[in-house]
Amino acid sequence: MKSKFVKSTIILIIGGFLTKIIGMFIRMVMARSLGSSGMGIYMLIMPTFSLFISLASAGFPVAISKLVSEDRYNNKNVVFSIIPVSLVLNLILLLIIYFLGPFISTYLLKEERCTYALICIGFVLPFISISSILRGYFFGKEKMGPHVISNLTEDFIRLILLYFGIPIFLKNGIEYACAYIVLTNIFSELTSIFILFFFLPKNFSLTRKDLIPKKKTIYNIFGISIPTTGSRIIGSIGYFLEPIILMWTLTSIGYSHEFITREYGILNGYVMPLLLLPSFFTMAISSALIPVVSKFHAHKKYMEAKKKIHQGLFFSLLIGIPVTIIFVLIPSIPLKLIYHTNEGIAYMKILAPICLFHYVQGILSSSLQAMGKAKLSMKGTLYGTFIKTVTLFIFSIFKIGIYGLVISLGINMIFVTLYDGMNVRKELKG
Repeated sequence: MKSKFVKSTIILIIGGFLTKIIGMFIRMVMARSLGSSGMGIYMLIMPTFSLFISLASAGFPVAISKLVSEDRYNNKNVVFSIIPVSLVLNLILLLIIYFLGPFISTYLLKEERCTYALICIGFVLPFISISSILRGYFFGKEKMGPHVISNLTEDFIRLILLYFGIPIFLKNGIEYACAYIVLTNIFSELTSIFILFFFLPKNFSLTRKDLIPKKKTIYNIFGISIPTTGSRIIGSIGYFLEPIILMWTLTSIGYSHEFITREYGILNGYVMPLLLLPSFFTMAISSALIPVVSKFHAHKKYMEAKKKIHQGLFFSLLIGIPVTIIFVLIPSIPLKLIYHTNEGIAYMKILAPICLFHYVQGILSSSLQAMGKAKLSMKGTLYGTFIKTVTLFIFSIFKIGIYGLVISLGINMIFVTLYDGMNVRKELKG
């Protein structure tokens, strides 16, 4: 068990590191092609994209990972019987975003150039959902190689498509370039799906019976996925409200639309991706931790579960602390190196130390999910999102520009991490 956990974690860390490198190149291509204003427009789209991805995935990957790891069910039926359910859900979401896209861009985001990209989100969702469901199977089996290979290939395909495609679509306008960026996810996710299918076991031949949803299996999947996706949806709703609240409050007190779009793009397009760079490490550990902690907790081996969680927290901080020091002392170097800009230094210096809480938050949240306490994690996210939304509104009125968002993000990270940590400690009996 120990060697398998360590092996899985190492594979995910290496894969996550390589994915982050390709991701940085993707960000470089986008930032240098679109510019600060273009990045601002694209970042206005991302909260809506994130919300619909959470709705489309519906927590199925975590549920499948947990059920497969317990090895008490027909794994083929667990994985493939949920796909028809997922596709129906995605069709509904496609219709919703198709009709709501123009309203969201015009009246909520106050940026009509977001319309095409918002509509394109609906066409991407089915591919993301199927890909995530297949990943859930491999996580449950603690086979991280297929996930890493598919991720790397997916990002590499997307990098190529963006590098050659953005300049072509940019000639027609920034709105077409942003729509194209969203649509590239179809081709990258398709690549990922083919690779994951290739790595399925040879005895994984499907029959019609495997595709028919069983009442008990679906009940178990939804029993885990609803609280899990509830947490993500709540967080995504808070993220969705960010640009809307900023636009309404800051424009009402005199800030220009162009200033808000530009600064929001700098914070979420340049600063946050850099600050969240160590999260590849945390995500790797969190993903490897779920099946391990789940097994220990199911067999009431609380000390072993606690030991694994402590290891996860230690390793997350081991990489998080040095990176934080760099971001605080010399933030201009990574900004200049990756994005060819010095914009966002002040935001980075404030948020870098607070992001240490975020680096361990994923470990604590995944631990709660693995112990069947996803509802507690959902409550923490709900409270944190409520606090973030309220403080964002309050601080935005103080005429401090985007710093209102910076402060509310920091408060949210600290609160949710402490709340999850308290519940993990309580569940493992101190």
